[in-house]
Amino acid sequence: MRISSLDGKRVALWGWGREGRAAYRALRRRLPTLSMTLFCGSGEIDEARALGDALLTIETDASAERLSAFDVVVKSPGIGPYKPEALEAAQRGTRFIGGTTLWFAEHADARTVCVTGTKGKSTTTALLAHLLRAGGHRTALCGNIGMPLLELLDVEQPPEFWAIELSSYQTRDVAASGVSPEIAVATNVFPEHLDWHGSEARYIDDKLALLTVAKPRIAILNANDRTLAALSLPDSDVRFFGDADGWHLRDDIVHRSERAIFDTRDLPLPGRHNRGNLCAVLAAIEALGLDAAALAPHATSFQPLPHRLQTLGARDGITYVNDSISTTPHASLAALDCFRARRVAILVGGHDRGIDWRDFADAMRMQAPAVIVTLGQNGPKIHDLLTPIVNAGHFALAAATDLGEAVARARELLHGEGVLLLSPGAPSFGNYRAFAARRRHFASLAGFDPEAIASIPGLGIG
Repeated sequence: MRISSLDGKRVALWGWGREGRAAYRALRRRLPTLSMTLFCGSGEIDEARALGDALLTIETDASAERLSAFDVVVKSPGIGPYKPEALEAAQRGTRFIGGTTLWFAEHADARTVCVTGTKGKSTTTALLAHLLRAGGHRTALCGNIGMPLLELLDVEQPPEFWAIELSSYQTRDVAASGVSPEIAVATNVFPEHLDWHGSEARYIDDKLALLTVAKPRIAILNANDRTLAALSLPDSDVRFFGDADGWHLRDDIVHRSERAIFDTRDLPLPGRHNRGNLCAVLAAIEALGLDAAALAPHATSFQPLPHRLQTLGARDGITYVNDSISTTPHASLAALDCFRARRVAILVGGHDRGIDWRDFADAMRMQAPAVIVTLGQNGPKIHDLLTPIVNAGHFALAAATDLGEAVARARELLHGEGVLLLSPGAPSFGNYRAFAARRRHFASLAGFDPEAIASIPGLGIG
């Protein structure tokens, strides 16, 4: 759907976060006389009114009745399309789209590499942009990583390539645009965001829509992910990373088939999973028709993203690691694997999205850290799962009511030696407005400047 097609239609915006504000600016710039309605939270009304836009009506009651009064609702990604009011309005004829839909419809000829996956998509996207830029290619880094696509709707000098991160909230929006990406990369798929999607099956279906519905020209898939390996994509050229015929790791060495390419031991990327992300990136670069092997060594100058196994520093014998981006038990397990040789206290728990923590508990029977502290809404459930296996796993278990208490208990149980790892395996809804607020609080509790660790390098076009 092109933005011009909204002219003369009844249009609403739903959500006033960064994506919602970007959508407003894009529509107002292209359609200066279009009347729009904004549905936002009560705390956002004053900011919206300060725009002084006489053609913008501001409301807070996004009921099914009100939403159904519009032909098109441009919805922010964090608002689920499966909310009862959205489903009812859709049944009455309202079309719900996202800013991603509008951007792709306006950039049908752009050379896009879209990256999705339950985990690893931000690092993969940023590393892709880094290597392309190192090769002299003007590249955009944008999307879910921190810069909405619509903020780059009209650029004077378009880049050669677009490295775009897409969450499961956005993948269907690409298909809705009617435009197929040049390349789509999928790192992995396992349960997440079940509260937004409603079920594991629907989450997987929505996540894979980038592949199954958007039909990219080339699909780059993780051969070691059972869901991805089993996909049938007759409309795409499917290429795998992680298997012996393509880009893969052998110990610490990246190989292209039988050819050894690059030693990853000096990479500023903790964890074997991040080195696997490099294989995905190299497969995508190769798919663009470039010399991936020649660009691979530039990975050593990559600056890791914040909140992803980010070492803040050490205080009184304890090293503090911020992995607040971790929102699944699998991510917490991957984080623990990076510190297997260290004495670790891990903080887990947050908003309860109905995700099963039994795999995490089972793993703790065999290879647990020294200390596990549970907190948050789902903390008691995790604690109950772990209590019967404390003796078998040889770890100390504690419960906390909030992050401050969790950090204090972890410090106490570490006895002045080891790693204090925030890898919650759950989002921060409820106690914090966003995960960024949680990481700022953690950094402050650890004695570090919370603002000095927050920036994502390379966003935009470079």
